[in-house]
Amino acid sequence: MTAPVSPYKGKTGLRRVLNAAGYSWAGLVAAFRHEDAFRQEVLLAALLVPLAAYLGETGIERALMIGTVLAVLVVELLNSAVEAAVDRISLERHDLIKRAKDMGSAAVMIALVNVVAVWALVLLD
Repeated sequence: MTAPVSPYKGKTGLRRVLNAAGYSWAGLVAAFRHEDAFRQEVLLAALLVPLAAYLGETGIERALMIGTVLAVLVVELLNSAVEAAVDRISLERHDLIKRAKDMGSAAVMIALVNVVAVWALVLLD
């Protein structure tokens, strides 16, 4: 017996890449439209990425500083996806739902702490 296959997995080649780009863009738009934290972090990235390009003395420093900022956006997108999926399943209060949302929030916090730590190490060296 074969496992069920999603009807959305049939595309290949350039069509698959174009579809994926469209889905990614839709995800970014949805996050920006519906998630206050994502908008705040995009604003932070808009300030910090150019600042990192200016303050970093080497390509490695600039890459580390910019990479940590972009990682916050990635983690926030994943956190928002978990929250949306959990909310779709149930809006009732439940210990496992709280745990999932708290863990997502903790992941974002760790990503933000990582930004501060890397920037401090690069700039105060």
